[in-house]
Amino acid sequence: MSNRTQVLDHLAMLEIPYEIYEHPPVPTVEDALPYWKQIDAAHCKNLFFRNHKGNRHYLVILDHRRQLNIRDLELRLKQGKLSFASPRRMEKYLGVLGGAVSVFGIINDTENHVHLFIDSRLQMADRITFHPNDNTATLSISFESFIKFLDSSGNSYEFIDLYNSKPV
Repeated sequence: MSNRTQVLDHLAMLEIPYEIYEHPPVPTVEDALPYWKQIDAAHCKNLFFRNHKGNRHYLVILDHRRQLNIRDLELRLKQGKLSFASPRRMEKYLGVLGGAVSVFGIINDTENHVHLFIDSRLQMADRITFHPNDNTATLSISFESFIKFLDSSGNSYEFIDLYNSKPV
């Protein structure tokens, strides 16, 4: 089963409606921008980190126009230095490859190992978008459905202020 099919089946099981937009492969936010113009939603950047010991993993979800201050996040977590997780870790914990990291990857985290930090400003969005674990499409769901998905996952998550700066 493809990653996308797995996500769509999971959303159907949860009775979460969605809109899907096809586009060529877009491994970065910058590549995706031209295809997001017609989608009225908050577009997310998803960053996957590990702590310095490699025993804790975090998915950080923020507005695509913002830059994350990693040092500030390190100070908040008190887990030591954070670094981007390797492709091997992405595949192990989220079931995805680089360029397709998405909140929907947590459906592959059956042990609920990954903790999510979510930009608190995203709570103001009516709709929110992510790749369906495949970077050839963008999937839009309501914010209410996003919370329903998170709650069904069993993964821990929290909304935090990730930055104080203006969008880029």
